[in-house]
Amino acid sequence: MKQLLILLTLLASTNLLHAQSEEAYKVQMDIIDAQGEQILQEFRALQQKDPQREMPATRERFVQLSAKYDSLANEQLKLIKQIIRENHDNQIPAKYIKEAMYQFSYEELKAALDPTAAYYNSPELEKPKRLLAGYEKRRPGMKFHDLEMEDTDDRYATLSQWVGQGQYVLIDFWASWCGPCRQEMPNVVKNYEKYHSKGFNIVGVSLDQKKESWVAAIQQLGMKWPQISDLKGWKSAAVDVYGISSIPSSVLVAPDGTIVAIDLRGNSLSEKLREIYGE
Repeated sequence: MKQLLILLTLLASTNLLHAQSEEAYKVQMDIIDAQGEQILQEFRALQQKDPQREMPATRERFVQLSAKYDSLANEQLKLIKQIIRENHDNQIPAKYIKEAMYQFSYEELKAALDPTAAYYNSPELEKPKRLLAGYEKRRPGMKFHDLEMEDTDDRYATLSQWVGQGQYVLIDFWASWCGPCRQEMPNVVKNYEKYHSKGFNIVGVSLDQKKESWVAAIQQLGMKWPQISDLKGWKSAAVDVYGISSIPSSVLVAPDGTIVAIDLRGNSLSEKLREIYGE
Protein backbone atom coordinates (compact mmCIF):
# COMPACT_ATOMS: atom_id res chain seq x y z
CA MET A 1 0.00 0.00 0.00
CA LYS A 2 2.84 2.40 0.85
CA GLN A 3 4.46 1.84 -2.56
CA LEU A 4 1.12 2.49 -4.28
CA LEU A 5 0.69 5.78 -2.39
CA ILE A 6 4.22 6.83 -3.38
CA LEU A 7 3.48 5.99 -7.02
CA LEU A 8 0.21 7.94 -6.95
CA THR A 9 2.00 10.90 -5.38
CA LEU A 10 4.66 10.82 -8.10
CA LEU A 11 2.00 10.63 -10.81
CA ALA A 12 0.12 13.55 -9.32
CA SER A 13 3.33 15.59 -9.18
CA THR A 14 4.15 14.72 -12.79
CA ASN A 15 0.66 15.68 -13.94
CA LEU A 16 0.94 18.98 -12.09
CA LEU A 17 4.26 19.74 -13.77
CA HIS A 18 2.78 18.90 -17.18
CA ALA A 19 -0.20 21.16 -16.49
CA GLN A 20 2.09 24.00 -15.46
CA SER A 21 4.21 23.50 -18.57
CA GLU A 22 1.15 23.45 -20.82
CA GLU A 23 -0.13 26.67 -19.28
CA ALA A 24 3.26 28.34 -19.79
CA TYR A 25 3.25 27.32 -23.47
CA LYS A 26 -0.31 28.59 -23.85
CA VAL A 27 0.68 31.99 -22.48
CA GLN A 28 3.50 32.25 -25.02
CA MET A 29 1.21 31.14 -27.85
CA ASP A 30 -1.46 33.64 -26.84
CA ILE A 31 1.08 36.47 -26.99
CA ILE A 32 2.14 35.46 -30.51
CA ASP A 33 -1.49 35.04 -31.62
CA ALA A 34 -2.38 38.50 -30.27
CA GLN A 35 0.50 40.07 -32.18
CA GLY A 36 -0.57 38.24 -35.33
CA GLU A 37 -4.14 39.47 -34.96
CA GLN A 38 -2.90 43.07 -34.68
CA ILE A 39 -1.02 42.67 -37.96
CA LEU A 40 -4.09 41.17 -39.65
CA GLN A 41 -6.24 44.04 -38.42
CA GLU A 42 -3.84 46.54 -39.97
CA PHE A 43 -3.84 44.48 -43.19
CA ARG A 44 -7.64 44.71 -43.31
CA ALA A 45 -7.63 48.43 -42.62
CA LEU A 46 -5.13 49.04 -45.43
CA GLN A 47 -7.14 46.84 -47.77
CA GLN A 48 -10.28 48.89 -47.12
CA LYS A 49 -8.45 52.20 -47.49
CA ASP A 50 -6.55 51.30 -50.68
CA PRO A 51 -7.94 48.03 -52.18
CA GLN A 52 -5.78 48.18 -55.31
CA ARG A 53 -2.64 49.24 -53.42
CA GLU A 54 -2.26 52.25 -55.68
CA MET A 55 -0.44 54.37 -53.12
CA PRO A 56 3.31 53.71 -52.71
CA ALA A 57 2.98 54.07 -48.95
CA THR A 58 0.33 51.33 -48.90
CA ARG A 59 2.48 48.96 -50.94
CA GLU A 60 5.47 49.63 -48.71
CA ARG A 61 3.44 48.99 -45.56
CA PHE A 62 2.05 45.76 -46.99
CA VAL A 63 5.61 44.53 -47.54
CA GLN A 64 6.56 45.50 -44.00
CA LEU A 65 3.53 43.80 -42.48
CA SER A 66 4.10 40.67 -44.54
CA ALA A 67 7.66 40.46 -43.27
CA LYS A 68 6.50 40.94 -39.67
CA TYR A 69 3.82 38.28 -40.06
CA ASP A 70 6.30 35.81 -41.58
CA SER A 71 8.71 36.48 -38.72
CA LEU A 72 5.93 35.89 -36.21
CA ALA A 73 4.94 32.63 -37.92
CA ASN A 74 8.56 31.47 -37.75
CA GLU A 75 8.69 32.37 -34.05
CA GLN A 76 5.54 30.34 -33.42
CA LEU A 77 6.87 27.35 -35.35
CA LYS A 78 10.12 27.54 -33.39
CA LEU A 79 8.11 27.42 -30.15
CA ILE A 80 6.12 24.41 -31.36
CA LYS A 81 9.34 22.55 -32.19
CA GLN A 82 10.58 23.36 -28.68
CA ILE A 83 7.35 21.97 -27.19
CA ILE A 84 7.82 18.74 -29.14
CA ARG A 85 11.43 18.37 -27.98
CA GLU A 86 10.58 19.02 -24.33
CA ASN A 87 7.49 16.81 -24.08
CA HIS A 88 8.29 13.44 -25.60
CA ASP A 89 6.83 11.74 -22.51
CA ASN A 90 3.37 13.34 -22.43
CA GLN A 91 0.38 14.42 -24.55
CA ILE A 92 1.11 18.16 -24.77
CA PRO A 93 2.61 18.23 -28.31
CA ALA A 94 -0.33 16.50 -30.04
CA LYS A 95 -2.57 19.53 -30.53
CA TYR A 96 0.35 21.74 -31.57
CA ILE A 97 1.48 19.24 -34.20
CA LYS A 98 -2.05 19.18 -35.60
CA GLU A 99 -2.20 22.98 -35.74
CA ALA A 100 1.20 23.35 -37.41
CA MET A 101 1.33 20.24 -39.59
CA TYR A 102 1.29 22.14 -42.89
CA GLN A 103 4.21 24.28 -41.75
CA PHE A 104 6.48 21.27 -41.24
CA SER A 105 8.70 19.89 -43.96
CA TYR A 106 8.45 16.17 -44.66
CA GLU A 107 11.48 15.48 -42.47
CA GLU A 108 10.18 17.64 -39.62
CA LEU A 109 6.72 16.09 -39.63
CA LYS A 110 8.17 12.58 -39.70
CA ALA A 111 10.38 13.41 -36.71
CA ALA A 112 7.45 14.95 -34.82
CA LEU A 113 5.34 11.82 -35.41
CA ASP A 114 7.77 9.62 -33.53
CA PRO A 115 6.10 6.24 -32.76
CA THR A 116 7.99 6.06 -29.44
CA ALA A 117 6.52 9.35 -28.18
CA ALA A 118 3.84 9.21 -25.49
CA TYR A 119 1.54 11.37 -27.63
CA TYR A 120 1.84 9.25 -30.79
CA ASN A 121 -1.55 7.51 -30.39
CA SER A 122 -3.45 10.70 -29.63
CA PRO A 123 -6.65 11.01 -31.74
CA GLU A 124 -5.53 14.55 -32.62
CA LEU A 125 -2.72 13.11 -34.71
CA GLU A 126 -4.92 11.18 -37.14
CA LYS A 127 -4.90 14.01 -39.69
CA PRO A 128 -1.14 14.72 -39.40
CA LYS A 129 -0.50 11.00 -39.92
CA ARG A 130 -2.59 11.04 -43.11
CA LEU A 131 -0.62 14.07 -44.28
CA LEU A 132 2.66 12.26 -43.62
CA ALA A 133 1.39 9.23 -45.56
CA GLY A 134 0.75 11.59 -48.47
CA TYR A 135 4.23 13.06 -48.14
CA GLU A 136 5.67 9.55 -48.33
CA LYS A 137 4.33 9.30 -51.89
CA ARG A 138 6.25 12.41 -52.99
CA ARG A 139 9.13 12.62 -50.55
CA PRO A 140 12.46 14.11 -51.65
CA GLY A 141 14.82 11.52 -53.11
CA MET A 142 12.11 9.60 -54.98
CA LYS A 143 11.67 9.61 -58.73
CA PHE A 144 8.62 11.52 -59.91
CA HIS A 145 5.47 9.57 -60.82
CA ASP A 146 4.15 10.09 -64.32
CA LEU A 147 0.55 11.17 -64.96
CA GLU A 148 -1.52 10.79 -68.12
CA MET A 149 -4.12 13.51 -68.66
CA GLU A 150 -5.19 16.08 -71.26
CA ASP A 151 -4.07 19.63 -71.87
CA THR A 152 -6.34 22.63 -72.41
CA ASP A 153 -6.66 21.72 -76.12
CA ASP A 154 -7.92 18.22 -75.26
CA ARG A 155 -4.67 16.67 -76.39
CA TYR A 156 -3.21 13.63 -74.63
CA ALA A 157 -0.31 14.69 -72.39
CA THR A 158 1.98 13.22 -69.75
CA LEU A 159 4.15 14.80 -67.09
CA SER A 160 7.16 13.05 -68.61
CA GLN A 161 6.90 15.29 -71.66
CA TRP A 162 8.44 18.00 -69.48
CA VAL A 163 9.63 16.38 -66.27
CA GLY A 164 12.91 14.47 -66.18
CA GLN A 165 14.01 16.04 -69.45
CA GLY A 166 17.02 17.99 -68.20
CA GLN A 167 15.33 20.93 -66.45
CA TYR A 168 14.14 21.72 -62.96
CA VAL A 169 10.35 21.49 -63.08
CA LEU A 170 7.78 22.49 -60.48
CA ILE A 171 4.69 20.27 -60.64
CA ASP A 172 2.03 22.62 -59.30
CA PHE A 173 -1.25 21.12 -58.01
CA TRP A 174 -4.03 23.72 -57.95
CA ALA A 175 -7.63 24.51 -58.99
CA SER A 176 -9.54 27.55 -60.17
CA TRP A 177 -11.90 27.33 -57.17
CA CYS A 178 -9.03 27.25 -54.64
CA GLY A 179 -8.65 30.62 -52.89
CA PRO A 180 -5.19 29.91 -51.41
CA CYS A 181 -4.04 28.75 -54.87
CA ARG A 182 -5.07 32.08 -56.37
CA GLN A 183 -3.36 33.98 -53.56
CA GLU A 184 -0.12 32.06 -54.10
CA MET A 185 -0.17 32.22 -57.91
CA PRO A 186 1.36 35.72 -58.28
CA ASN A 187 4.40 34.41 -56.41
CA VAL A 188 4.61 31.38 -58.71
CA VAL A 189 4.25 33.60 -61.79
CA LYS A 190 6.97 35.94 -60.51
CA ASN A 191 9.42 33.07 -60.02
CA TYR A 192 8.56 31.55 -63.39
CA GLU A 193 9.24 34.84 -65.16
CA LYS A 194 12.50 35.30 -63.27
CA TYR A 195 13.97 31.83 -63.79
CA HIS A 196 12.31 30.39 -66.91
CA SER A 197 15.05 31.77 -69.16
CA LYS A 198 17.58 29.93 -66.98
CA GLY A 199 15.85 26.59 -67.54
CA PHE A 200 13.14 26.53 -64.88
CA ASN A 201 9.74 25.21 -65.96
CA ILE A 202 6.35 24.54 -64.36
CA VAL A 203 3.58 22.07 -65.19
CA GLY A 204 0.19 22.80 -63.67
CA VAL A 205 -1.98 19.87 -62.63
CA SER A 206 -5.52 21.09 -62.01
CA LEU A 207 -8.09 19.54 -59.70
CA ASP A 208 -10.87 21.35 -61.55
CA GLN A 209 -14.04 19.70 -62.84
CA LYS A 210 -15.20 22.35 -65.29
CA LYS A 211 -12.93 23.04 -68.23
CA GLU A 212 -14.30 26.56 -68.73
CA SER A 213 -13.37 27.58 -65.17
CA TRP A 214 -9.95 25.96 -65.49
CA VAL A 215 -9.06 27.69 -68.76
CA ALA A 216 -10.42 31.06 -67.59
CA ALA A 217 -8.33 30.95 -64.41
CA ILE A 218 -5.18 30.15 -66.39
CA GLN A 219 -5.71 33.32 -68.44
CA GLN A 220 -6.75 35.48 -65.48
CA LEU A 221 -3.75 34.47 -63.37
CA GLY A 222 -1.18 34.77 -66.17
CA MET A 223 -0.03 31.15 -66.05
CA LYS A 224 2.12 30.72 -69.16
CA TRP A 225 3.31 27.18 -68.50
CA PRO A 226 1.86 23.81 -69.60
CA GLN A 227 -1.34 22.68 -67.92
CA ILE A 228 -2.96 19.25 -67.66
CA SER A 229 -6.04 17.86 -65.91
CA ASP A 230 -8.44 14.91 -65.96
CA LEU A 231 -11.19 17.26 -64.71
CA LYS A 232 -12.16 14.91 -61.89
CA GLY A 233 -11.71 17.24 -58.93
CA TRP A 234 -10.64 15.41 -55.79
CA LYS A 235 -11.07 12.12 -57.66
CA SER A 236 -8.19 13.11 -59.93
CA ALA A 237 -5.51 10.48 -60.44
CA ALA A 238 -3.00 13.02 -59.10
CA VAL A 239 -4.58 12.93 -55.63
CA ASP A 240 -3.75 9.27 -55.08
CA VAL A 241 -0.50 9.12 -57.04
CA TYR A 242 1.05 12.08 -55.21
CA GLY A 243 -0.83 11.81 -51.91
CA ILE A 244 -2.41 15.26 -52.25
CA SER A 245 -4.68 16.18 -49.32
CA SER A 246 -4.77 19.95 -49.78
CA ILE A 247 -3.93 22.54 -52.39
CA PRO A 248 -1.91 24.46 -53.34
CA SER A 249 0.70 21.74 -53.27
CA SER A 250 3.82 21.27 -55.35
CA VAL A 251 6.72 19.00 -56.16
CA LEU A 252 10.06 20.33 -57.40
CA VAL A 253 11.81 17.82 -59.64
CA ALA A 254 15.49 17.87 -60.61
CA PRO A 255 16.65 17.50 -64.22
CA ASP A 256 17.10 13.74 -63.76
CA GLY A 257 13.52 13.25 -62.51
CA THR A 258 14.35 13.09 -58.79
CA ILE A 259 12.09 14.95 -56.37
CA VAL A 260 14.16 17.51 -54.47
CA ALA A 261 11.52 19.46 -52.51
CA ILE A 262 7.78 19.54 -51.85
CA ASP A 263 5.19 22.21 -51.09
CA LEU A 264 7.43 25.21 -51.71
CA ARG A 265 5.41 28.39 -51.27
CA GLY A 266 6.09 32.05 -50.70
CA ASN A 267 9.68 32.83 -49.79
CA SER A 268 10.63 29.14 -49.62
CA LEU A 269 10.08 28.79 -53.39
CA SER A 270 12.12 31.91 -54.15
CA GLU A 271 14.92 30.81 -51.82
CA LYS A 272 15.13 27.33 -53.37
CA LEU A 273 15.28 28.69 -56.92
CA ARG A 274 17.87 31.27 -55.87
CA GLU A 275 19.91 28.40 -54.42
CA ILE A 276 19.68 26.55 -57.75
CA TYR A 277 20.10 29.39 -60.23
CA GLY A 278 21.58 32.23 -58.21
CA GLU A 279 20.22 35.77 -58.43
